[in-house]
Amino acid sequence: MNIIWFVVVGLIAGWLAGQLMRGGGFGVLGDIVVGIIGALIGGLLFSSLGIYPGAGLLGAIIVATIGAIVLILLLRLIRRA
Repeated sequence: MNIIWFVVVGLIAGWLAGQLMRGGGFGVLGDIVVGIIGALIGGLLFSSLGIYPGAGLLGAIIVATIGAIVLILLLRLIRRA
């Protein structure tokens, strides 16, 4: 059951990051991948800063979305170079 929640959070976070970054979505599979990688980046970023946004679904979505935004920004910087 945990893997299903991980995929759902990844999908929501990837879609949200795509909308916030004005790039649109990346398709269902792309949103899931961006969201899951974003969750890993966001988790590392927040834990290294000592920030804990809270437990539960909403906290996971916030962390994953911020991580996905960072991922999209990094990919755009790499693509420009």
